Amino acid sequence: MTKRKIVVETDNSNWQAPKKRKKRKPMTEVQRAAAAKRLETARAKRAEKNPDYGQSGIHPTLRDLPDDHLAHPKKVKVWIKTQKGLASAERAGVRQGIKGAYARQCNHEGYVRNMKRYLRDGNWIDNFFGEYQEKRIQWRSVALGYDKDGNIKRDIGTYYPDMGMVYTQEMFNEDKGIYNVRKERKPRKHKRDTGPVEIQKTKKS
Repeated sequence: MTKRKIVVETDNSNWQAPKKRKKRKPMTEVQRAAAAKRLETARAKRAEKNPDYGQSGIHPTLRDLPDDHLAHPKKVKVWIKTQKGLASAERAGVRQGIKGAYARQCNHEGYVRNMKRYLRDGNWIDNFFGEYQEKRIQWRSVALGYDKDGNIKRDIGTYYPDMGMVYTQEMFNEDKGIYNVRKERKPRKHKRDTGPVEIQKTKKS
């Protein structure tokens, strides 16, 4: 079978290679501070013209929180950035086969999803908060629930206004009539060594 000759009709005689872009010189600390100040001034001017500037995607109940609030949107955005970096590092660990890296990656990604939902809906649903999940959420009961016998349902670690305190494990044990929860450890039985024993022979006189 003869090969068909392909004739190119495109004229590339005037083609020129694109110019190489010079690398940008790294900014000094003074230049970075000046650029950050200019950016802050520009954002302030835009906020004066548009009150909703920078508030897109943030629930209305979170927009007027004081700056020192524990879960201010600005703080949460920094936490999201930090957790994304940690998840990326653990993702590299998964590729390297490091034990436990996938579980830590899922933990960081789940925390990011919960924080994004908080900014969108205004409800914090995670059990922890902080840049590194270093603080634990204290749950508070707003409405009491009852079981079929009319007893109040209570969860350990939750604050109840009717009690004025946190419901503890000891209170749960007392309500359920559980005593002596801690089991006494039985003494370990030492196995007799049945290995070979060296017998020393004494010379009889």
